[in-house]
Amino acid sequence: MSTQVEVRDFIADNFMMGKSPDELTDTGSLLDLGIIDSTGVLELVGFLEDTYEITIDDDDLIPENLDSISKIAEYIIRKQA
Repeated sequence: MSTQVEVRDFIADNFMMGKSPDELTDTGSLLDLGIIDSTGVLELVGFLEDTYEITIDDDDLIPENLDSISKIAEYIIRKQA
């Protein structure tokens, strides 16, 4: 299973209650669409660190790394390199 699919599945399972799955696109802003909030970001970070055995520094908690499924997948690949 690809990183992007794993991240999408986690977000769908944990943050899409009462929302249409159509709202979850690879490039849509998770924050702007109201799919995830600041508390959700912390839950997402825990999932990413545990699943991909990476450490996400506070300086990395920026939209350029974590605001969409595609950005998250790209960030994980960079961290694992």
